[in-house]
Amino acid sequence: MLESYERFPTNFLTAHVYFTQDAEDATLVARSVQGDAAGFATLVERYQRVLYTVAYRMLGNPDDARDAVQASFLKAFERLATFNPEHKFFSWMYRIVMNECLNLIRDRHPEEALTPALAAAGGPFDTAVVHERQVQVQAALLQLSPDYRAVVVLRHFAGLSYDEMAAALGVPSKTVKSRLHSARQRLGERLLGWRTE
Repeated sequence: MLESYERFPTNFLTAHVYFTQDAEDATLVARSVQGDAAGFATLVERYQRVLYTVAYRMLGNPDDARDAVQASFLKAFERLATFNPEHKFFSWMYRIVMNECLNLIRDRHPEEALTPALAAAGGPFDTAVVHERQVQVQAALLQLSPDYRAVVVLRHFAGLSYDEMAAALGVPSKTVKSRLHSARQRLGERLLGWRTE
């Protein structure tokens, strides 16, 4: 169901993802509920990459991220009839993915090592520097609470606006901005030694 993203494990988007297809998404869901598998396949193609990015940044492991996204799409397909077309499909899918990630985090054994994939081109030194930076950023992200991690991932790795983040998280925009500010402060403390007095 999911494409392989080994070449792009951090999945920094070169262009922002825009979620303005709300009416089209609702139509595709309705078609899927009526038995049109192509409608759901279009939704998967549209959102799998950004949802993989979210899952990867939440879990820190490409295999776990792929499993979480695939399981989430399966759960969504099984529950399509419960989707409310007054809401955004992405927000609904995002909540399913986040719940799946949180379940995996809760079930994870603390001794399991994180294995961030190496995604750098260039010579050995450049590769080592990029890899070390990725490891440090991922480790710092994983130390954040899930609420803080989610806003950082949605803003900086999925490219969502504050309003899109608020819709996906089910909280007001002011809460999103506050969490993002606090999350950035904590990342700054962990990565750069910032201290706010």
